[in-house]
This record gives sequence, structure tokens and C-alpha cells, in this order.
Amino acid sequence: MKYKRILLKLSGESLMGDKNYGIDPAKVEEFVQEIKPIYRLGVEIGIVIGGGNIFRGLSEAGQAMDRTQGDFMGMLATVINGMALQSVFIKHQIPAELVSGLKIEKIADEINPLKVKQALSDGKIVIFGGGTGNPFFTTDTGAVLRALEIEADAILKGTRVDGIYDKDPEKHSDAVKFETVTYKESLQKNLKIMDSTAFALAKDNHLPIIVFDMNRAGNLQKVVSGEKTGTLVID
Repeated sequence: MKYKRILLKLSGESLMGDKNYGIDPAKVEEFVQEIKPIYRLGVEIGIVIGGGNIFRGLSEAGQAMDRTQGDFMGMLATVINGMALQSVFIKHQIPAELVSGLKIEKIADEINPLKVKQALSDGKIVIFGGGTGNPFFTTDTGAVLRALEIEADAILKGTRVDGIYDKDPEKHSDAVKFETVTYKESLQKNLKIMDSTAFALAKDNHLPIIVFDMNRAGNLQKVVSGEKTGTLVID
């Protein structure tokens, strides 16, 4: 395996499947089936998942809420998604711990980087919920932060497209895909890989990012094996 310890970033919307909001159990099962082979191969796995599938479905009035309250609601949604993933991992007899940037007793332990790294070394999948624990930060920033805390070899950002393009490939048939792109080129070309705070944090710490299609069976294993899949962002 090229990558021994990874941080897998998934969007909350990806758990909706064909639904308009909420969690599609079949989609959670599908993701676990994709992750299981690399876990069996000994890859140490941290996971950060967004919460847009739940928060977006709560109310149209959410746009008028106080930003801080809204962000905390989104963080709670990531914990719910984490609980769903954890439940299915356990069903498949894969040990998975849910930790949170927010203090939520009986559901998830507070994040302690030393304990998390030990859990990964002990063969447990660690799911990070609760974002950074603070408002005004996205789950992209949370993912980079957690990747750095656990000393991950790379962030694997699972999306519904097979990499980074010069423009939206779902809207433009002539979009050009990048096999590899540097941080500098990404900024020059204004490629929307992550939000600016997350991207700057990853760049400053020389953390590789791989953007790939999580919905294509076997892609995750190809990425961790070092096969050319998706787009690699490097210094």
C-alpha cells in the first residue's frame, strides 16, 4: 500500500443516495463495503463526513438562523452521520470509534489526538464528528486538521466526479481533467478543491490531497495502492 494511514473525507450529501435529504442505509452500506477491503489490508483509516444531508433537510428557514447556531447544528449533523457509519462498521465486525469535536457524552468521546493515533494503531477505524468544535469552520477544514493531528499520509477526498477539472465536468463537456496539480497551480487556476482556510492549512503543512470518485467500485483501493485514479494535489 502506498498510503499506510489516511484521512477519508466524505460529503454528507453523499449519504443521501437518491433521496432528497437524510440517510440512505443502502448508501452507507455501499461506502462500508468500499472501505472494508483497504481496512483488511491494514490501512489505518480516519473518516470525516459532512452533515449537509441532514441540516439542509431541516428547514428552509435555516438560512435566516444565527450563523453560530447554524454551524453548531451542522456539527451535530456530522455526529449523526458518524453514528450511522459506525453502526454499519460494527455490523460487519469492524471496530470503529466515533469521536467528536463537541462534548457529547454517551455518544462520542472528545477528540484526543494521542488516543486517536493509538486507536488507529490498534486497528480501529476512527470517525471524526463535530467538525473542529468551533463555528465558522467547514468540514474541509476539520478534515485537514484531523489529518494533521493523526499524521495521515494523505487526505482522500471522495466526490462524485473522478478528479479535479478546469471547470465543472457535470456542466461542461469540454472540461479538462488534471492528473496531478500543485498547490501553486491550483491557486493560479482558481481550482475549487477545498475552502480557502482548509486549502491553506494543507498547503502550509505539505499534505497531499487526492480527489477521486468514491461512487465507482474499487476506486478507494486503487488510490491507497498508488494507482493513477483521480487527481493528486502536491507541493
